Amino acid sequence: MTRFWPPGESTRRPLAPRVAASREPVDPARIGRRVVRRRAKGMDTGAVAVALDGARFDVRQASRHEDLADDLRGPAELAEWERIEQLLAAAPQGTVYDPDTDDVVQAELAADAAAAAAREAELREAMRIAARADELQALRELGTLEQTEPRAGDEAVRDELTRRAGGYVQDDVDGWLARALAAHRGHYRDPAAREAAAGLLTLPVLAHAALLAELARLVPGADVDQLAFAGRLAATEPEAAGELAAFLTRVEGTRA
Repeated sequence: MTRFWPPGESTRRPLAPRVAASREPVDPARIGRRVVRRRAKGMDTGAVAVALDGARFDVRQASRHEDLADDLRGPAELAEWERIEQLLAAAPQGTVYDPDTDDVVQAELAADAAAAAAREAELREAMRIAARADELQALRELGTLEQTEPRAGDEAVRDELTRRAGGYVQDDVDGWLARALAAHRGHYRDPAAREAAAGLLTLPVLAHAALLAELARLVPGADVDQLAFAGRLAATEPEAAGELAAFLTRVEGTRA
């Protein structure tokens, strides 16, 4: 039987703000390296050496101007020309530079693609959470939230509803999740989801669920109204509620 009280060593993540569409930050050094690679494509050792001399001259000139002291692009371009020169020096004679065969460039492109995919996934998840929060809010207004089974990810939706309420706890949503967790409804039928809940829900919700689960075993058939005190106790004294749930577990064991 899965136990979700005490919650163990995992610490609950803080409320996260709604994620907006993220953009790649402007990086002058990266821009400089890309410019160099485009220019260097097809160059041989001699042409790269000429370009390298020009980059060194530009950096020396920039160092004389106070307003360019913090320039990142110039030094990055110089470093990239130097790297490409070394790359061609180690290659067979007559080799020209091709970024498509440059391991450093290809590794950067792969990292960029992975970062872009992560940002896209983050945005999709934020949109899913927002849509589900709208759905649960509508169900609350209709008075049918209790008949709705929770889904995977509804813990994050709870956080979004709390954020929308200015950080105030939404008792009806917390109670709904606690009752579902105690009764193994919705995605909480999966033991892995119940284990994960310890790191996704607040202590009051976990204590409420644990206490409800033990009371339901001791008093089968008790309805929600009869057990309303469990939610009040968990909200005001979550640790005491959790300890009571653990105590009731031991009491049940002595009756077996």
